[in-house]
Amino acid sequence: MAPRKSVLKLTSVERHYGQGETTLSILKGADFELQSGEIVALVAPSGTGKSTLLHLAGLLEHPDAGEVFVGGRSCNDLPDEQRTSIRRSEIGFVYQFHHLLPEFTAIENIMMPQLIGGLSKKEAKERAAQLLDYMRIGHRAEHRPAELSGGEQQRVAIARAVANAPRVLLADEPTGNLDPKTASYVFDALEALVRQSGLAALIATHNHDLAARMDRRVTIEGGKVVEF
Repeated sequence: MAPRKSVLKLTSVERHYGQGETTLSILKGADFELQSGEIVALVAPSGTGKSTLLHLAGLLEHPDAGEVFVGGRSCNDLPDEQRTSIRRSEIGFVYQFHHLLPEFTAIENIMMPQLIGGLSKKEAKERAAQLLDYMRIGHRAEHRPAELSGGEQQRVAIARAVANAPRVLLADEPTGNLDPKTASYVFDALEALVRQSGLAALIATHNHDLAARMDRRVTIEGGKVVEF
């Protein structure tokens, strides 16, 4: 097994939002680090800052203080164009709802980010087919999202998120809409993908059974990230 290395790091990160004449402080000097090949569960009640942390880690928001590093590089002062480029190539996102494009087949949905990234149609299709096989749904490649079950849709969404071989996968309640058995099956496929590829995954979840199967569990208390 290759030695793990830091692929995502947040240091002393703060995030505040204005509410009328008051300021709501969500993150207050939060520190967090994610290593290659590990899966970390983010388990915290709604309103404590889970989505904010994921947005900062995914370069969708700027911190009010502190720094965010992806692959050892500080991203705070990068222009929007470079931040967008890093999001496309180094960060994958999975949400509670699959957000697949309904008019395209499963394999076409997975090809899309690769084509945007400059891969040829042949290369993109080959990699998409490999990912579908890895997620155990190769036989559903030509089906559109409406023809897939909830678990199949989410596995396509995971395959699409990692199509460009990112360093980091950020997932916000990826099994929240699934029954326990299907959620477990989807997580099995995700875990196998992480172990095989060396990808790092931060997964926000309310499912304590799944969280217990991950390498570490963290929560947010008083605006800081703390280990369970």
